[in-house]
Amino acid sequence: MNPTCKKRLGAIRLETMKVVAQEEIAPAIFELVLEGEMVEAMRAGQFLHLRVPDDAHLLRRPISISSIDKANKQCHLIYRIEGTGTAIFSTLSQGDTLDVMGPQGNGFDLSDLDEQSQVLLVGGGIGVPPLLEVAKELHARGVKVLTVLGFANKDAVILEKELIQYGQVFVTTDDGSYGIKGNVSVIINDLDSHFDAVYSCGAPGMMKYINQTFYNHPRAYLSLESRMACGMGACYACVLKVPESETVSQRVCEDGPVFRTGTVVL
Repeated sequence: MNPTCKKRLGAIRLETMKVVAQEEIAPAIFELVLEGEMVEAMRAGQFLHLRVPDDAHLLRRPISISSIDKANKQCHLIYRIEGTGTAIFSTLSQGDTLDVMGPQGNGFDLSDLDEQSQVLLVGGGIGVPPLLEVAKELHARGVKVLTVLGFANKDAVILEKELIQYGQVFVTTDDGSYGIKGNVSVIINDLDSHFDAVYSCGAPGMMKYINQTFYNHPRAYLSLESRMACGMGACYACVLKVPESETVSQRVCEDGPVFRTGTVVL
C-alpha cells in the first residue's frame, strides 16, 4: 500500500505511516517517530492503534501519543516492550511503514488555561509520555506547569529533561535510586498550591490515588490504559463502571482514555 493511502472510519483514519526514526531511551522502552497526514488531526492525550506487522498478531496495540509536530507531520510514540507484538515494533527502522488507526480517544481538555493558570501534571512509568505534549502546549500559553513523576528505579526514568523545559519537575523512585524515595504521593501530599487543572497518567494504583485525592476537583483528569480489541467502542472489551450505577458504563477506547476524576470506578 502506498504510504499516503488512507481512508476514514467515521472520525478515525486508517493510514500507512512512515517510520522516521526509532531509539531505545531506557531499558526496553523505545521512542518511535512516525510521519503521516493524520498528525494534523492529533490532540494531546489521544492514542494510535497500531497493527503489528506480523500476520500471527490479529489485535492492534494502543500506544499514547507523546508529542505532536504538525508542521512536519510527525508524532512521537513511547512504548515499553510487553510481549511479542511490541517486541516486533522495536525492530522497525527508518523507512519502514506501519498500518495505523487513529487518532483515537477524547484527549485532554486544555481549554481556558492561560498565563494566570497553574497546572499539576502527574505521571508514572510508561504513563509519562502523553503528558509531554500537554506540558508543551500549556507552556506555550504561559501556563505555570508543575510536574511530579514516579518510577520504579533510576533506569526507568524517562522524559525528565524534556519536561524540565516547560516547568518545575519532581522525580520519585520506589527504591530511592534517583530523586526522592517513594511514590508521587510523597510530593503531592505536601503541596499547598491551588491548581486550576490536574492531568495524570500512570499505573492503576497511581490512578486510584489521583482519583481519590482530586475526586471533587472540577478539572482533574485521568488518562487510563486498558487492553483493547477493536479500539472503536464496538466490542466493549475495555469497559469501566460509573459510580452509583449498575447499568451505565464507559469505554476507555471511545469515551476515554481521558476521564474526569470521580466519573469512573477504579
